Amino acid sequence: MSYAIIQIGGKQYKVSEGDKITIARLDTEEGKTLKVTDVLLASDGKEVKIGEPLVAGAEVTLKVTEHNRAPKIRVAKYKSKSKYRKVQGHKQPQTLVEVTKIKA
Repeated sequence: MSYAIIQIGGKQYKVSEGDKITIARLDTEEGKTLKVTDVLLASDGKEVKIGEPLVAGAEVTLKVTEHNRAPKIRVAKYKSKSKYRKVQGHKQPQTLVEVTKIKA
């Protein structure tokens, strides 16, 4: 089982071929492919390559499936004895990607 640990947008993800992961919004159109060269660790099932800090020559190919927004979170502010109440909502933009190929 091959897998890799990649870094996108300051966060690290463990991925295998065929995985679908949700990451922070990317400026790439839906259906396009994206190559990530920030591979911190790569394994082909037999051998593990650990980067110092990156694995040389390794890349992971991602296909952008869709852009959407995360579920709404509510942010409430309240101060006692002053009749101050404020509620805001926020939806974080995100991108769903599928791992198509891992080259170690």
